[in-house]
Amino acid sequence: MAAVDVHPHLAQPKRPGWVRVDMHTHTMWSGDATTTPDELAEAVADSGIDVLCITDHNTIKGAVALCDRLPCRVIVGQEVRTGAGELIGLFLTERLPHGIKAADAAGRIRSQGGVVYVPHPYDPMRHCLSEEALDQLLEEGAVDLIEVFNAKTSLDHLNRRAADTADRFGLPHGAGSDAHVPSAFGAAYVEMPDFDGPESFLESVRQGQVVGHHYDAPRPWRARIVPSTSAFEGD
Repeated sequence: MAAVDVHPHLAQPKRPGWVRVDMHTHTMWSGDATTTPDELAEAVADSGIDVLCITDHNTIKGAVALCDRLPCRVIVGQEVRTGAGELIGLFLTERLPHGIKAADAAGRIRSQGGVVYVPHPYDPMRHCLSEEALDQLLEEGAVDLIEVFNAKTSLDHLNRRAADTADRFGLPHGAGSDAHVPSAFGAAYVEMPDFDGPESFLESVRQGQVVGHHYDAPRPWRARIVPSTSAFEGD
């Protein structure tokens, strides 16, 4: 069987002054992913990603620890499990507590100058926000960005529905690989003008282009030893 190019979009040249941003990724700090810092560094280099949003489940420790260890810029994020489903905060300085209300999570993200990002809306195979909670956040103006392309969402109509919702509320389109294994990083991203903070990030996303393809290859089991995350913290 011929090898499959997991980054076919790299054949397309990047516009000068623009960056490729994968807005939703996981590392070994997530608990359900085993990608080590060395594997991540190699994956990022292979993917052509310029900015990586590390959004581990219920922690920012990995993102903070890896800020200066990767061949790309890192945005500190977190995918938090709220009482109504998952929500992502980007540009965080403090961890969001597990199990809080979705509205409270959005408020805490905004209070630390962060961006409220809704991942994989409407996808029943993910821990997406309930439609009731999502509608409430949208009506209250508590959402900054909607993920309209998640590389692990296998049904195209779910991504299209997310894009329709973003357009209906005038929100920019986000995209992420939702990578849990090294080969998945960069499967989806937004190519956009460079930025220097949360405010210019959102302005740039509005000008950007979503790029990517479905990538949800099975994770073959193999015995391995993952280093302790504490070895990378506080040194």
